[in-house]
Amino acid sequence: MEKDTAHDEGTEVAAEIDANTSNEASDKETSNEEAPQNESPQYVTGIKLWTLLASITLIVFLVMLDMSIIAIPRITNQFHSLQDVGWYGSAYLLASCSLQPLTGKIYSLFSTKITYMAFLALFEVGSALCGAAQSSKMLIVGRAVAGLGVAGLSNGAMTIISASAPLHKRPALIGIMMSISQLGIIGGPLIGGALTQYASWRWCTVGFFINLPVGAVSSIILILIKFPDDAAKAARRVKLADFDFPGFVLFAGFAIMFLLALEWGGTVYPWKSAIIIGLFCGSGGVLAIFAAWEIRVGDNAMIPPGMVRKRVVWSACLVIAFFFGALLCFTYYLPIYFQAVKGVSPSLSGVYVLPGILSQILMATVSGVLVGVWGYYLPWSIASSILVSISAGLLSTLAPHTSTAEWVIYQMIGGFGRGAGLQMPIVAVQNNLPREQNAVGMALIMFCQTFGGSLFLSFAQTIFDHSLIASLHKYAPAVNSEAGVSAGATAFRGIVNDADLPGVLRAYSVAIDHNFYLAAGASVGAFVCCWGMGWKKITKEKPKKSNAFNA
Repeated sequence: MEKDTAHDEGTEVAAEIDANTSNEASDKETSNEEAPQNESPQYVTGIKLWTLLASITLIVFLVMLDMSIIAIPRITNQFHSLQDVGWYGSAYLLASCSLQPLTGKIYSLFSTKITYMAFLALFEVGSALCGAAQSSKMLIVGRAVAGLGVAGLSNGAMTIISASAPLHKRPALIGIMMSISQLGIIGGPLIGGALTQYASWRWCTVGFFINLPVGAVSSIILILIKFPDDAAKAARRVKLADFDFPGFVLFAGFAIMFLLALEWGGTVYPWKSAIIIGLFCGSGGVLAIFAAWEIRVGDNAMIPPGMVRKRVVWSACLVIAFFFGALLCFTYYLPIYFQAVKGVSPSLSGVYVLPGILSQILMATVSGVLVGVWGYYLPWSIASSILVSISAGLLSTLAPHTSTAEWVIYQMIGGFGRGAGLQMPIVAVQNNLPREQNAVGMALIMFCQTFGGSLFLSFAQTIFDHSLIASLHKYAPAVNSEAGVSAGATAFRGIVNDADLPGVLRAYSVAIDHNFYLAAGASVGAFVCCWGMGWKKITKEKPKKSNAFNA
C-alpha cells in the first residue's frame, strides 16, 4: 500500500512537471507570436513590389529633375531678379542638406509610410509655391520649402526598399531606382527648354506644376500598398529628447556656412576674402562642437557616434561622396562639351550622353542581380572605381575633332562602371547596421552623396573658370578672355570671328578636359576608400509563404 501510494504521488509530480514544461513552451510560442519584431520580417513580393518600386522611383526622378530643370533666364526676365539667381539653387540645397540627417531620426521614430508621405506633401507644397510665385522672394521661399521636402525623400525611398525586400534583392532594386532617377538630371534641361518655349516656366522649375499630378499618382500607390514597418515604433513613446534638436541646430549651422562658402567663393566674393575665410572657419568650429555634442549624447544622438565609428559606415560614406563627385562632373560637363565644342543643340546633347546613361542602367540591374546571387558587393565597387577612372582619363583626351565612336565608347566604359558601383555603398551600410538604425544610416549616406556632389561641383567650376581663361590666352590670344567667358558656353560663337573660333573651341575643350582629371581623381579616392567596406557576404533572407503583404 505504501509503495502504491508513493508510486501514485510520483506519477502526479511527474505529470505536473510535464504540464508546467508544456505551459512554459506554450507561453514562449505565444510570446513569440506577440513580438513580431523578433520574427523574420514579412516582405512585399510580386507585382506589388514592382509597383511600389515604380512609385518611389518616379518620385526620386522628380527630385533629380528638380535640380536641373529650373528656367532661370525666363524667371529673371519676369521678376527682374538677376541678382537673386544664386539663391534659386542655394535655398533649395541649403534646406535639403541641413535637414537631411534629422530625417533619419524621424524615420526611425515614426511610421515610414506616414513620414514619407509628409515629406512628399512638403515637396508638393514647395512646388506649388514656386509655380504660383508672384515675386522672386516668393520663388526663393518655395524653393526652400521644396528643399525641406526633398531632404526626406531620397533616403526615405531607400528605407522603404529596405523594409519591403530582403537584403539579397535590394541591390537590384536600388540600382534600378537610382539609375532611372539619374535620367532626371540629364532630362532636366531638355524638358525645361521645351516647357519654357511652348508652355510657361511655371510648368518648369521642377516642373513646378508637373510635380503635382505626378506626386498625386505616386501618393495613391503608396497609400494602397502595405509594406512592413518596425513594430517597435508603434509601442514606443516618442519624447522631444529623442530628436536631438541641439545636434540638429549645430549640424545645420555647419552645413549652411560651408555650403554658402562654396556657393559664394570665386563668384560673389574672392576665395581669399574675409567673408569666405570666415565661413570656412566658422563651419569648422561648429562641426567640432557638433562632434563633441554627439559624443556626449551617445546612442540617442542624431548621428550616433557608435554607428559612424564602424569602418563600413564611414568608408561607404566616403565612397558615395567621391562617386557622386565624379558622376556630377560627367553629368554637367559632357553636355557643355557637346554644346560648346561640338556646337550641337541642348536637345541633341541630351541624346549624345545616352550611351553612358543606358549602359549605367543596364549594368546597375545586372550587378544588382548578381550581388543578390553571389552575395559580395566589394568586387563590384572596386571594378566600378577602376572603370570610372579609366573612362574619366579617356574623356580627358576629348578635343574638337574627337570622333563619335571614341566619345561613345568612353562614355559606355564610364556607364558600366557607374552602374556596377552605384548602389554598393548603400547595400554595405544596410547589410552591416541593425534594422532600427537603417533609416539613420540611409540619411547619412544621402547627405554624403549630396554634400560630396556639391563639393566636387564647386571644385569643378573653379577649375573650369581658371582653365578656360588660361587656355583662351594660350590658344586664342586675340580674343578678350573675359568677354569669351561671360558670353556663355554657346553664345561665344556670336562674338568670335571665324579665324579665332578654332582656338576658342580648343580652349573650351582643354578646360573641360581638366574637369575630367578631377573626376578621375575622385574615382581613385573611391577606389581607396571602398576597401573599408569589407569583404562581407550579404545575408539571404527568405520571406514567409504566409505573407499578408503578398495578398
